[in-house]
Amino acid sequence: MILRVANPIYDSVFKYLVEDLRIAKILISALLKKEVLEVEVRKHEYTNGTRDNISMFRIDFGAKVRESDGSQHLVLIELQKTWLETETLRFRQYLGAQYANPDNIGKEESHEFGIPMVTVYLLGHKVGDIKEPIIYAVHKAYDYYGNEVTEGIPDPFVESLVHDSIIVQIPRLHGRVNNRLEKVLSVFDQTHKDKGNRQMLNIDEDNYEDDTDMMYILRRLLAAASDAKLRQDMNVEDEYFTAIENRDTAIMNRDKKIAEQDQYIAEQSNQIAEKDNQLAEKNNLLAEQMKTLKATIQGLASRGMSLGDIAVVMGKSEEDIKSIIG
Repeated sequence: MILRVANPIYDSVFKYLVEDLRIAKILISALLKKEVLEVEVRKHEYTNGTRDNISMFRIDFGAKVRESDGSQHLVLIELQKTWLETETLRFRQYLGAQYANPDNIGKEESHEFGIPMVTVYLLGHKVGDIKEPIIYAVHKAYDYYGNEVTEGIPDPFVESLVHDSIIVQIPRLHGRVNNRLEKVLSVFDQTHKDKGNRQMLNIDEDNYEDDTDMMYILRRLLAAASDAKLRQDMNVEDEYFTAIENRDTAIMNRDKKIAEQDQYIAEQSNQIAEKDNQLAEKNNLLAEQMKTLKATIQGLASRGMSLGDIAVVMGKSEEDIKSIIG
């Protein structure tokens, strides 16, 4: 059965989706590939309020995870989602703010340390030529000789200074479901977008009927599709992005026109330069011809011929002969 659900690429729908802590737990567990015991939304949620250049939705989670050895610890999840190609500096600025946030400092007996952090980027655009839809940028520690250091790692001091990142290229998903995370992220796959309304996705629930977590996510997105306020919020986002697209189209057309004008000017300059070269070559040729004529006249004159005789021999007037010899 095909379900017509709200498209979570929209900030408003995504916010509605992950505000459900069960869904946040499902998503974070799939991203981290670890058992997540508890999830809480951090007390500050950050969104792009001005929306002047880009759309970047930001939300912070605290996740209590259990490692394979049974140990448990808290991890900060800094999740950022954007539709448009984004300057990395904006991500770095936000990340820097989180490092400086005193709420992200943990305490252990007599000293403080930064709570381990994982940054997650859900991108509505492709990153260069990277074909993989999901990328894990994981830090490791090495000694001077390039050997990995494992003894004593992880260490609170080291974990306070570095972080891992997970980058998801939503356009690279296109029907690919090879693991748990890709299955969870499949509800973002824009190949399911309704042809008549990009605010909606057409999802085949039969693909998830044996997965209670995924069915729960679909039901949440189904509820979002019937929520009047969310539909209005999506309309606002569409209006915003239409304005952005129109602006970008105008800029592209302007740049194209400028490029065409620059190319025309360059072609004209090349043609002028070519004509100048041709004229210079003609001048050089005339100079050589004049030099040859002058040498011929001087040779005839040295044999005792008069200017009149030379003019007759060369088929020119005496005035021409005089102008040649200067």
